[in-house]
Amino acid sequence: MKSMERQIFSPYKGFYFNQDIFADQLVCAFSSRKQKNMSLFYGNVEESLVHRQRFLSELGIDYGNLVCAQQIHGNNVIYAQEKDQGRGALTYASAIEQTDALITDKKNTPLAIFTADCLSVFVFDPLAPAVGLVHAGWRSSKEEIIKNTVITMQKKFNSQVGKLCVMFGPVIRECCYEVGKEFNDYFSFGLNRRNGRFYLDLISINRKQAQELGILEENIFDCGICTSCRNDEFFSYRKESKNCGRMMSVMMLK
Repeated sequence: MKSMERQIFSPYKGFYFNQDIFADQLVCAFSSRKQKNMSLFYGNVEESLVHRQRFLSELGIDYGNLVCAQQIHGNNVIYAQEKDQGRGALTYASAIEQTDALITDKKNTPLAIFTADCLSVFVFDPLAPAVGLVHAGWRSSKEEIIKNTVITMQKKFNSQVGKLCVMFGPVIRECCYEVGKEFNDYFSFGLNRRNGRFYLDLISINRKQAQELGILEENIFDCGICTSCRNDEFFSYRKESKNCGRMMSVMMLK
């Protein structure tokens, strides 16, 4: 995995499934603290549009065309089309309401979600082609949002799960994500106990859910980044509290 990470990870353009194979089809990236706050709702938002424009221009994306969601930690999936371009791009109020996953088969329609400890999940169907971008915190993971996203892609795009690729972005990892014992009631897998304390593993939970759908292990990639361990490079709500900024995960068919 380390060799693959060196091959396809760049601090400017993010983590790609495979540059050589998919570069002509796909833009897939996430920002870091270096690119500053991308949210129009959380943290210091005064320069967020400037940050977005600068980051996305490196990727060949017009920031005014972004499709964003007002994330609520649910499992709602929305099919984004050309008419949705610009929703949430310039104002938070214009973003798609009550949604935590976006899918599209429309070219040049960039999808975006925003995280600071929650998991971003990138789903790519190279055959349709189509993409899905998922905001998976513990609540959405409990509601199996990745399953809902893939099933929706099957219905909309006739996606074949055996051909889908999935990538996990930066997230607070099991090493740092301490939770209460009530999480025993929420998860039968991915909850680990150390020294009488409970730690949640969002990667293991979402990986298992993906594999149960039929997604192949060799088609699942993980950037390996813990936002809490590497808080100097990535925003972490657990460490910074309510004034924390947000990273952007973005995905677009060319």
